Amino acid sequence: MLVAAQSLGLRTPGYRADIAGRHSVTGDGRVRVELPAGSHMARDIAHQRETVAMIEVTDLAPTPVRDRVRARGTLTGWLSPASIDRDAEEGQLVTVLDLATAELSTTEGTTTIDPIDFVTARPDPLAATEAELLCHLDHHHPHTVERLCRLVDPHRLHGVRMVRPLRLDRHGLVLRLELVNGDRDIRLRFPAPVRHPDQLGAQIEALLRQARRCRPPRAR
Repeated sequence: MLVAAQSLGLRTPGYRADIAGRHSVTGDGRVRVELPAGSHMARDIAHQRETVAMIEVTDLAPTPVRDRVRARGTLTGWLSPASIDRDAEEGQLVTVLDLATAELSTTEGTTTIDPIDFVTARPDPLAATEAELLCHLDHHHPHTVERLCRLVDPHRLHGVRMVRPLRLDRHGLVLRLELVNGDRDIRLRFPAPVRHPDQLGAQIEALLRQARRCRPPRAR
C-alpha cells in the first residue's frame, strides 16, 4: 500500500498535509517524509524536534468499480526531523516516523500489525506496476477476464452484472463481481507466488489453462 499509495495524509497536532509521492520506507522500517521547509507543519516539527504523528493511507482500486476503497491503513508514532535538503527548489525538511502502532482495515475487518512485522515486511513485487497492469487487463483484455470467470463457482455468478479486475499481487488476481445490490470479491490464486514481475505472464497463462478445463458459466 505504501509503495503505490495515491492517497496519503500526514497529521500532526494542528496540521494536516498530503504526502503522496513525498514518502518512502527506510530499510529499518521507518517512514521517511519530505516536507517543504517553509510550510507551517515543517516549521512546527523543526521547532518541536519530535511530535506525535499519524499517517493515513487509502488503497484505491485503479479500475472503475463502484467502491474503489480496497483498504485503509493507519500508522502512528513519533515524527522527528532528519535533515534539510538545501539543493531542492525550495528547501525540503526530511522527517522520519518511528512507528508505534499500525492498523490495516479491509472489508474482512481490522488487523493490528506489530511494528517488528512492519520492519521485516517487503513490498509486493507487483506493487509498483499493479495499477497499470489492472487497467490494461480491464481496458484491452475483457475476454481474458470473461474466461477467468470459469474458475468462479457458478452459484457465485448468479445475478452478476459486471466483472472487473480489482487487485493483483504475488498470490493472485482478485475479481470484483458487481451485482445490483452489492459486490462480491473473488480471489483466483496463482499456482505459485510471483517473485518477479517477469513471472506474471506465466502465472496468468496457468490460470487460463485451468479455466479452459472448466465448463463455461451460464449466461448471467
